[in-house]
Amino acid sequence: KYKYHVILFTFFERKRSSPLWLCFTLVWFVTVTIAPYLLLRTNHWNSNYCSISVAEDLRTNHWSKAMDHPLTLRLAALCVLCVAALCPVRAEDDDGGRHWALLVAGSTSYQNYRHQADICHAYHIVSKHGIPDERIIVMMYDDIAFNPANPFPGNIINQPNGPNVYPGVPKDYTKKELRPDVFLKVLTGDAEGVEKILGRKGKVIKSGPKDRIFVNFADHGGPGVLVFPTKMLYKNELHSAIEEMHKNQQYSQMVFYVEACESGSMFSNFTALQHLNVFATTAANPDEPSHGCYSDKTRHTFLGDVYSVNWMQDADRENLQQESLSDQYQVVKNETTSSHVMEYGDLSISELPVADFLGSSVSKSLYFTPERNAPPHPTLDSVPSQDVAQEILMMKISSSRGEEQEKHKEELMNLWQRKKDSEAFFKSVVAEVADASLFDYYVEMPLEFSEDFSCYRQSVELTMELCPGMDLTQNDYALRKLRVLANLCESNIPAQQIWRAVASVASQAPICA
Repeated sequence: KYKYHVILFTFFERKRSSPLWLCFTLVWFVTVTIAPYLLLRTNHWNSNYCSISVAEDLRTNHWSKAMDHPLTLRLAALCVLCVAALCPVRAEDDDGGRHWALLVAGSTSYQNYRHQADICHAYHIVSKHGIPDERIIVMMYDDIAFNPANPFPGNIINQPNGPNVYPGVPKDYTKKELRPDVFLKVLTGDAEGVEKILGRKGKVIKSGPKDRIFVNFADHGGPGVLVFPTKMLYKNELHSAIEEMHKNQQYSQMVFYVEACESGSMFSNFTALQHLNVFATTAANPDEPSHGCYSDKTRHTFLGDVYSVNWMQDADRENLQQESLSDQYQVVKNETTSSHVMEYGDLSISELPVADFLGSSVSKSLYFTPERNAPPHPTLDSVPSQDVAQEILMMKISSSRGEEQEKHKEELMNLWQRKKDSEAFFKSVVAEVADASLFDYYVEMPLEFSEDFSCYRQSVELTMELCPGMDLTQNDYALRKLRVLANLCESNIPAQQIWRAVASVASQAPICA
């Protein structure tokens, strides 16, 4: 009889941190107490000696004796096996470490539909693989599902004919709370810092030295920056946060999946990263854009991003306990032909199973069912991120008539003018500090950030402050031209001279009015 006690104890120890342990306790109670009593009353246990023995124990209130009876224990063991079959494997490691996920869609506006679609899909993957909501933190503006431009209110899809990924997604930080300083406080577990900024309490990553953290970011980017609705997250800020977390033993390993233009620039030349137990993959190298995909002529937008769609469709397909991060990286790298998917940091972490970061439950994800047709390859209609707005307007023009069509044509002309004026701004800055003929040189020059980030950061902040008309955080074309400022700063041109040039051009440029 003791072997059944061992089975029960082992199961309870492995499941006790799961919310489903209460379900197990209830079923156990019914099996070993109420069920035998009801069976006794209806004489269903009086057909053989074994059941009569249990019945006699129950009649005389010898509950402990009845509990130890082989028949009762066998029923209890059967109960355990049934509950175990229904319960997902808990999102914890054998050493007691827990899994955390921080999912961020940094953009706003309906034309950036794809970023929130990516993050909603990512939520369902980590949730279905066993990470509980209390350890999943979602940051997104939440202006897509019920946007007036969305012909299907409350519906967000991430692939053609895909399921609605919006329901159930936590809204931990939305609207104006979507800020880089809040992101850093959440990542580093600074609950007091979040409350000081927002005036309310919010979820943060309260991780320890045995925990594993998965961070997924989908948005626009530029050289050494990831973009939030009104502010930038700078490369050096992210590095400092990671170093602080490592010093404070806030994780065992951490993995970043970053979808953004020039996202490789956030981790390139960060040599210390390989000693900080961090592994990162990015949608693009430091010098190129990422690509949107799955144009939808009904919704008039793009449903996903090539890199994000590829890693998530792989996660939907594969057994994450058997696939390593390296395996997934190679799949995504081979499938993403529109940009160069990169890996950085401690590459030994890539040999670990994907389940160590996305959750270790073996339950199927929201997307994958055997009967579902495979979605089309995302690169078939992929578009560089800075051209997505243009493609959306061209979709609207082709599907409209009369005054509405003329309105969209005017919007397209304004977009082209904005691109022209953005380029003129940066070309004028080059002319102020060097020579206008060197503009293409500073655009195409390979990017190499030094340790001193102050020149570049101040140049970007001045551009945002003095040229609000450029709307830099919402202008993906201008974001790509920030490499001009970065390369000027890395060319031994005095920082003060660059800043004066930015101020001078901003005072005259039409786009800054």
